[in-house]
Amino acid sequence: MGGHEHHSGSGHPLPGGPLPTAVAVGLLVLLAAAYLLLVRRAARRPAAKAWSPWRTASFLAGCALAAGALLPPLGAFAHGDFRGHMAQHLLIGMYAPLALVLGAPVTLLLRALPTRSARRLTGVLHSRPLRLVAHPVTALVLSTGSLALLYGTPLYDVTAARPALHWLVHAHFLLSGCLFAWVVAGPDPAPARPGVPARLVLLGVAVALHATLSQLLYGGFLIGVHAPVDQVRGGAELMYYGGDLAELLLAGALVATWRPARGPRRPAAASLSPTESLSPP
Repeated sequence: MGGHEHHSGSGHPLPGGPLPTAVAVGLLVLLAAAYLLLVRRAARRPAAKAWSPWRTASFLAGCALAAGALLPPLGAFAHGDFRGHMAQHLLIGMYAPLALVLGAPVTLLLRALPTRSARRLTGVLHSRPLRLVAHPVTALVLSTGSLALLYGTPLYDVTAARPALHWLVHAHFLLSGCLFAWVVAGPDPAPARPGVPARLVLLGVAVALHATLSQLLYGGFLIGVHAPVDQVRGGAELMYYGGDLAELLLAGALVATWRPARGPRRPAAASLSPTESLSPP
């Protein structure tokens, strides 16, 4: 673990200047607006069920958390301090994804789309490529396993010095975090979601990996991050305690969204609606 600091000599308070940040935040605002439009459209459907305001609030909170992680003061702080980077990781990669997933955007989209389009989307959810991506092991490797690659190799230093790669890491944090939260506790249908006991084991493995990596960061063992010792240790503490809290919230969401099977299943798959045909176990 080195004792020099990266990015401090940058002429911009944010990686790549303010434009990439403005674009990213603008995309999050558009995402929130699209969600609200879908809520309005779904409410206009005949015999439509009322959409939960808690789901709407959760999705909007996820967009706000991701935007807050990118904007000053945290965005600027993260550009020159590893502790700020780790706070960004927690918000973008763990807290915002959980809030977004609990907003059930896929279920909302299925309700808002015309029947034919909804059935096409259901077919995509059943497709082999998505089954592979949504497999629990794939989700674990992309979300938690990628952290070992980022911090255990020179990759972090490389991405910190190159704005394009820096933003690519943010996108990976958000998407892989959403994938993992969706597989573990999402209220939306998922094609390869295992039973609750298997998902609890998966979450336990993620907790253990996070704890191990944070301890390695704190001790400076097998770590490729070059930053002042106090920054790396502070970032490790954030990862340890902040990650535990995020995973505890994820476990709570798993219990809250679990729907035990009630009664015999309907035999005719063709009679199921697009949302029912992929309902979680």
